[in-house]
Amino acid sequence: MKGGHFFRLGPTDLIKLPPGSEIFNLPDRMAVAYDPRTLNFIQEKDRLPMAAFLPPGYTVTYNSAYREVGRPKPLPLFAYAACAIHDGDIYAAAVRVDRSLCHDSRFMDMGRVRRGAAKLNKIFPKNRIVKHLERCALSYGCPNAKNLFLARYEAPLPTSPACNAQCAGCISYQPKNRCPVTQPRIKFIPTPGEIAQIALYHIDNVRRPIVSFGQGCEGEPLLSAAVIEKAIRSIRRCSSKGVINMNTNASSPGAVARLFDAGLDSIRVSLNSAREKYYVKYYKPKNYSFNDLIRSIKEARKRGGFVSLNYLTMPGFTDSLDEIAAFKKLIEETRVDMIQWRNLNYDPLRYFEELGISVRPEEMFGIKETIHMLKREFPKLKMGYFNPYEGIDSRRV
Repeated sequence: MKGGHFFRLGPTDLIKLPPGSEIFNLPDRMAVAYDPRTLNFIQEKDRLPMAAFLPPGYTVTYNSAYREVGRPKPLPLFAYAACAIHDGDIYAAAVRVDRSLCHDSRFMDMGRVRRGAAKLNKIFPKNRIVKHLERCALSYGCPNAKNLFLARYEAPLPTSPACNAQCAGCISYQPKNRCPVTQPRIKFIPTPGEIAQIALYHIDNVRRPIVSFGQGCEGEPLLSAAVIEKAIRSIRRCSSKGVINMNTNASSPGAVARLFDAGLDSIRVSLNSAREKYYVKYYKPKNYSFNDLIRSIKEARKRGGFVSLNYLTMPGFTDSLDEIAAFKKLIEETRVDMIQWRNLNYDPLRYFEELGISVRPEEMFGIKETIHMLKREFPKLKMGYFNPYEGIDSRRV
């Protein structure tokens, strides 16, 4: 299914279910199947739809096919890939966009995570970030928090309890009577010293270290820009190693410029659409505009910063012809370095309904085809899923 329309999938549309995937049944919904005898799609009234939630590094290309029974509650904040079973194996409609194993649960031994958390609590007994991230790792399964305690890859630096957007699919805040949050938001703003302690520890103990502001367990880090600027300057006074990154809605061009001047290396800018109309409907920005996002990207590029777009992908919308045209124009205007093809974790039917999106099947180009087309048209544009280390640290003057 894409945008409420149903499709037959062929072998090239499917990959074997990756390790670390989860399988869901979708309550209060009827499965939709294809009947080769009548050449029609039919509702299976006595069967629940099946969907797969894939591990990081994979982008969903088709959603599970279903119809709602009545008006059910919105689905929780996951991505719902279509599934198939063949010769005893489960397959999913997805494409692998990043080969990194940094979030692969097979290599995250929880015993080591607990020991790492205990070690950091002993080293930094008064650091509130350590205690917050210990909960993220052990209670909510955050991969970046686990990686901090495993001393590898990217470490999180949550700083902001507030946000200037009200994203429909926010994983740390949801209004009452909506779907539950994935993990609760941080409740304090750490000091520059607390931030620098964790960042420098990670930088000193990891081979290719990345430290990142702007995590799923916080609001918008640019709202804590003054604290972050002091922390970055403190980090860079002590070490020139590592990549300092920020995942952000890029709502303040002035703050972005100051942070890059202080020593920020890269930003990952989140958006669900290259068209202002649909961006505003999803993000519901407060006191900033879509144009501020564009200006922030340009400020970063002007200062030699690395810019990724965290492109929240929804089958049927992201690969619609009008969205593709707008996205290509945005890439040409901003000259970003990378696209991260991350799944938009949201109820697929509600997404189209709430944003007022209407796309006919013949206007859907295909997620996999869209990625391949952009690779051809923008050969220097990096494609992936995770924040990269390679090539960013070498930009620093």
